[in-house]
Amino acid sequence: MKILQVGKFYPIRGGVEKVMYDLMLGLSEREIHCDMLCASTENFPETDIVINQYAKLFVVSTQIKVAATMLAPKMISKLRSIANQYDVIHIHHPDPMATLSLFLAGFKGKVVLHWHSDILKQKTLLKLYKPLQDWLIKRADLIVGTSPIYVKESQFLTKVQEKIAHIPIGVEPLLTDSTKANLIIGRFAGKKILFALGRLVEYKGYPFLIDAIQGLDDSYHLLIGGIGPLREQLENQVKALNLQDKITFLGFIADEDVPNYFKACDIFCLSSTIKTEAFAIVQIEAMSLGKPVISTRIPGSGVSWVNEHEVSGLTVPIENVDDFRNAILRLGENKEFYDRLSKGASERFQQNFTLDKMIDKTITIYKSL
Repeated sequence: MKILQVGKFYPIRGGVEKVMYDLMLGLSEREIHCDMLCASTENFPETDIVINQYAKLFVVSTQIKVAATMLAPKMISKLRSIANQYDVIHIHHPDPMATLSLFLAGFKGKVVLHWHSDILKQKTLLKLYKPLQDWLIKRADLIVGTSPIYVKESQFLTKVQEKIAHIPIGVEPLLTDSTKANLIIGRFAGKKILFALGRLVEYKGYPFLIDAIQGLDDSYHLLIGGIGPLREQLENQVKALNLQDKITFLGFIADEDVPNYFKACDIFCLSSTIKTEAFAIVQIEAMSLGKPVISTRIPGSGVSWVNEHEVSGLTVPIENVDDFRNAILRLGENKEFYDRLSKGASERFQQNFTLDKMIDKTITIYKSL
């Protein structure tokens, strides 16, 4: 069985790319031939990279930007030239360039469509892309989501529920450096550390999280990791509320340092407001270290399926400042309750979100085609 993962970008920056790359590595380590075709970003050169005996990475150059979407026309010719070497093409959505390339490739084998999220904000792009998206949904032999909720409630998939499955995202438990984690804890000695991580963009809901901190006493401190266009606005909000002593913006955190902030924190906070946040890998990264999660119940999203209420953490309504604050207090002021959810977070991770379980489920799906 030869598999080709298609979509998104390299180097790996987003969750979709990480899933593709982890699938390629995980399958190839089990001696299943799995390659990956993607477009370059950050001026990464066009190249073919041999990963191991069973995996190769094809990177084509990105040349055009349309409706905030990077396009790589060379993906079309590359896929046409290699498609028939594979039994299964596993295409990751949303990615208009990958879909167009598959449409023009003349591929006759099996297609797995991995539906990571709907296209929500880019309305102009969706109008142009929808005929291709409709073709892809019809062409796919099987459509998989990252959670059962997202694919069940997507408006685009209502008529194809008979060929829907799901593969929860899985990761390796985070590897931490105790010395570095303890330095972070020491910097905020005596504080209950709340941690949030993600791009500083509108759908992440940071203004509501900041408002929730306003009613907490000085024993709590929020660390916000990430960069983005809302940095200045959020910093101004913190100053206006006089919360400089309770909230710290960490800016960009290097990949190797991220696990240490998860290790140092007491609670991980996810305040996203719309289903652009479809799964939130950061939740399972926190859970892998036994950290309870407070996340929002986003209609149609899998976020609150990942973080099971009163099992691995707490879920609250979107944009509800009081409920988010009260959730922090429930965990922060009741050690027995905190310990129960900490244990529940570890167990839920092991039961559902390990990398091995993602690879196992993927192989089962390939064999069912």
